[in-house]
Amino acid sequence: MMLEESIRILAMQEEILQFSHFTNEDAWELGNLMVAEAARNHLPVSISIRMNSGYTVFQYGFKGTNCGNELWMTRKQNLVRTVEMSSLRFFMLLKKNQETLEEHGLNSQEYAARGGGFPIRVAGAGVIGSVIVSGLDHMADHEFAAACISQYLRIDGIPRLPVNF
Repeated sequence: MMLEESIRILAMQEEILQFSHFTNEDAWELGNLMVAEAARNHLPVSISIRMNSGYTVFQYGFKGTNCGNELWMTRKQNLVRTVEMSSLRFFMLLKKNQETLEEHGLNSQEYAARGGGFPIRVAGAGVIGSVIVSGLDHMADHEFAAACISQYLRIDGIPRLPVNF
C-alpha cells in the first residue's frame, strides 16, 4: 500500500471515529472494552486514556508491560496533543515528506511518531485527549486502538490498514 493511501485511510478513521461527548464514564467504558479485547486476544499491551491537560482517566497494563510502555505512551500522547492527529498518521506524513520530528520543533525524547496514539475528537470541540496503546508493533498498536474505538462507538466498516493485532 502506498504512503498516500495509508495517510488517506488514517485521516478517514480520525474523521469517522468522533465522539458526540466524552466523559470519565466514557473513558472507563472504553478502557474496559479495550482491556477485555486485549485479554480475549492475549495481547501484552498497556492502555491509557488521557486528557489534553495530562490527566489520566484510565490506565491498565497487562503482565509483561513495564515502565518502558509508560514512557512510550507519554511520548505518543504528547504528539497527539500537539499535532491533533494519530501518531501513526504523523509518522506516515514524516516518512512521505522525508522529515524528522526535530524539523517540526519536536524533541524525540518527549515525542514519539510511532503508531498507538489516537485522538479523542469530540464533535464541535476538537481533540480533547488521546487513547494510547503500547506493547505491540506500532502499526498493530494503532489498529487495536482504532478497532476498539470503532467497537465502542458502534461504527462498523471503518477503512483499515492491512494490519492485524
